[in-house]
Amino acid sequence: MPDTQFTRRPRNLSRQWLIGLVLLAALLLLLWWFWPSKAQRPPMGRGPFGDMGPVPVRVAEATAGNFQVELKALGTVTAYNTVNVRGRVDGQLVKLLFKDGQQVKAGDLLAVIDPRPYEIALQQAQGALQESQAQLRNAELDLARYRGLYAEESIAKQTLDTQEALVNQYRGGIKSLQANVATARLNLDFTQVRAPISGRLGIRQADVGNLVGSGDTLPLVVITQTLPIAVTFTLPEAELPAVVQQLRAGETLAVEAWDRSERLKLAEGELESVDNLIDTATGTVKLKARFANAEEMLFPNQFVNVRLRVKTLQDVTLMPSAALQFGANGMFVYIVDAEDKVQMTPVTIGASNGQLNVVEQGLKPGQRLVLEGTDRLRSGNKVEVIGDLPVAAQAQPSSPERKGAPRAQ
Repeated sequence: MPDTQFTRRPRNLSRQWLIGLVLLAALLLLLWWFWPSKAQRPPMGRGPFGDMGPVPVRVAEATAGNFQVELKALGTVTAYNTVNVRGRVDGQLVKLLFKDGQQVKAGDLLAVIDPRPYEIALQQAQGALQESQAQLRNAELDLARYRGLYAEESIAKQTLDTQEALVNQYRGGIKSLQANVATARLNLDFTQVRAPISGRLGIRQADVGNLVGSGDTLPLVVITQTLPIAVTFTLPEAELPAVVQQLRAGETLAVEAWDRSERLKLAEGELESVDNLIDTATGTVKLKARFANAEEMLFPNQFVNVRLRVKTLQDVTLMPSAALQFGANGMFVYIVDAEDKVQMTPVTIGASNGQLNVVEQGLKPGQRLVLEGTDRLRSGNKVEVIGDLPVAAQAQPSSPERKGAPRAQ
């Protein structure tokens, strides 16, 4: 038995090897049969499977035009004047003559405090004044008589001097009483609460029947000046020289206020002033812009996106930002020639607004640039243009640039 087992194993192993060789030969024969001939074989190119044909790309044409250099910042709308309207005399509120949110002018009557106590005080002051004036007239008549008697040496000099002192005393008392009358009349005027400035009213803080006074914590209403209105914002100190240079040249710098999403332009104004110092903690300088705000789209304490137009570059080469590529040697673009082949060309970029770039070197107007499909491109590749848009079509984007877009320099 042991001898029989040892003799069968080599035969089985030899049979397995034979079957494997037959299968390998059959596989090689099939590969040889279906392998294409050299004439049918595609030329070797990109990728492990050869050339995939022209690369589909979308292109845009660089053009020459004017470019507005804008600086972007976050700003806060600030009212030029804000007034807390309070009663200047104590009393009961008997009338409210305004509506919440109403636009008022300086001097408009807003509320009335009960005037009766102040009318009585004025009458008392006027009565005391009339009494003193009557006494003064009598004393002046006596003084005139005493002067005649003294001229006839009928009375002593002391009597005349005493009468003159009495007249002066009455005159001084009358001035004091006249001041009391003026004070009472002024307090009576203060019972009519008038708008000290022109502006828009807020929501009232008191109702008819409440007792009000000058020492109240809450005002009757708050007035804010919204026509015109200001926007304060900050810029990095590195961008300050370009702004100051234009201001010293006498230029008026336009400023635009946009909403938070930069979808709606709220108002247009102009730069009014630049602060006289730089904040050392943040390295920024504060600026203020003035807006007419005729449509009243700006409200005090509102946050807005500010675009400060520094200058306009005339007749420069413009290219879309989507065509700009970044490599180990810097920035470059893919230019499509007349034979629909691409060439990688280094460029130097100047100002940018996130949608368009100003090309300082490396590009000329009229050249076609690849916008989409750049990930599969190499210099000399053949491309298939599936879209050709002029760069001017992107100068007016349907949606504004994102906040992360590069700032114009």
